[in-house]
Amino acid sequence: MFNRREMLQGMAVGSGAALSHSFLPERLLAAPTGNGTPKRIVFFLQNQGFDPATCIPVGMSRSGSLAKAKLPEPIAALEPYKERLHIINGRHGTHTSPSHSAFFGALGGYRGGDGVPPSASTIDYELSKVLPQTLLPHLCIGMDSIENMTTKPTIATLSAGGAGQPIFMYSTPTHLYQLLYGGISTGDIRLQHEARSNVLNQIETLAAAKGHSLPGAEEQRYGQYVQGFREVNGLRDRLNTVADHLRKFAPQVDERYTKPKFETDWHDVMLDLGISALASGITNTLTIGSGRGEIFGAWKGLGVEQQGHNLGHMAQPDNPIWIKIRQYNSRMLVRIMQGLESVPEGSGTMMDNTLIVYTSNNADKQHTNGANWPVMLLGDCGGMFKTGCFTQLDGKRPINSLYVTLLRAAGKNVDRFNMSEQLARKFDAGNGPLKEVLA
Repeated sequence: MFNRREMLQGMAVGSGAALSHSFLPERLLAAPTGNGTPKRIVFFLQNQGFDPATCIPVGMSRSGSLAKAKLPEPIAALEPYKERLHIINGRHGTHTSPSHSAFFGALGGYRGGDGVPPSASTIDYELSKVLPQTLLPHLCIGMDSIENMTTKPTIATLSAGGAGQPIFMYSTPTHLYQLLYGGISTGDIRLQHEARSNVLNQIETLAAAKGHSLPGAEEQRYGQYVQGFREVNGLRDRLNTVADHLRKFAPQVDERYTKPKFETDWHDVMLDLGISALASGITNTLTIGSGRGEIFGAWKGLGVEQQGHNLGHMAQPDNPIWIKIRQYNSRMLVRIMQGLESVPEGSGTMMDNTLIVYTSNNADKQHTNGANWPVMLLGDCGGMFKTGCFTQLDGKRPINSLYVTLLRAAGKNVDRFNMSEQLARKFDAGNGPLKEVLA
C-alpha cells in the first residue's frame, strides 16, 4: 500500500508518468475519430468481489441476448440501458493471486499483493497513452470511509505507469477540485489552491537546485522527482489557460465538500468531478476505486452500518446490504452515461465514443482464488463492441485477454498484455483479443 507519506514520491513518479506528453490548450478536446474507436474509457472497480449471481439474469446459463431478460435487483438501475450492456462471466485471474485484493494486479493482469509495488503498467494507463491526448490523460478517484479518506487523502493500490511507478488516487473532493478547477475557484478553495501551488513551485525550485550535489545514480533518480513536480505545476498552468472552457463544466461546490454527513456525500461529489473531467475533455481515462483497492469501504449513507473487511465475509446474492451497495454503483454508472450523453460529440454524444468497464479488484468474492472474474461493459463505441447480451466463457482465458481486446479496440495491435509466452502457456488457452467482445 502506498499512502500520504509517499505522496511526494508518488507525485513525481505517478504524475510524471501520466503527463509525459506535451499538450497545447487548443488540443484540450480531441476531434471525433469517426471510425468507432473509443475516445475515452472508465474503469469502475468495487472491492470485496463481484459475485456473478448479482448481475446475471435468473435462468441464463448460456450466452444470449438480454432483450427479454430481466436484470437482477442489484443492477436493476441498468434495465433501461441493457441494450448497451454486455455481461461477461468466465474469465479468470488465478495468476494474480487476488485473495483480499489483487491490488495493482487487477488492472495489470499480474501477481499483486498488499504493499507490493506494481511490476508493470496497468491497462488504464496504457489506454491513456493510446487514446486521443488530453491535458490530464489519466485521472484516478478513490472512495472509502470518511476516516480513511481524511487520514489518507491519496493512496495508490490499483493503477501504475510502470514497474515501481504507482499512480495515486484522489480521495477528497476539495483536493480534486483544486487540481481540476483551482484556477477558477473562489473562497477557501481558491486560497488553498494558491497556497498549495506556491509550495509546489518552491519544492520544484529547491529540488532542482539541490539535486546537482548528489552522486550520479542518486541525481538521476532525484531528477525524476523534480520532473514530477514540474509536470504537476505545468498541468496547473495549462488548465489555467483554458479557464473559460472549464467554467462550463465545473460542478457547484456545496456543503457536501466540507461538511459531509456521510461518506456517500463525498462519493457523490467525487463522481461528479470525475464526470465533469470527462465531459470537459480534461481527461480521457477515469479509474474509480470504490474501497480503493483494499478491504475497507463504508456506505453508511445507504443505511449500511457494517463496513470494512466484514462486508467481504457476507454472501452477496440476495443480501440486502450488497443489494444496496450494488444498486448504488449501478446508479453511479447511469450518472456517468447520462453525463456523457448530455455532451454532443460528432454526430452523436460523448457516450457514443465511451466504454465503461465495471468489475472488482478481487474477482468474484473476498478470499477468492480468481477462478472467475465477472465484468460488465457499457457502451459500444460506434458499434465496435457487442452489447445487449450475456456471454458465458469457459474459464480458460485470463483477464489479460480483455485488456488486449481494449487495446486492440483503441488501435494498438497487440496479442498479449503483461503476460509472457511462458506464463501464457500455463494460464491462457488462446491468443489475442476476446472475439466474444468485439462486434
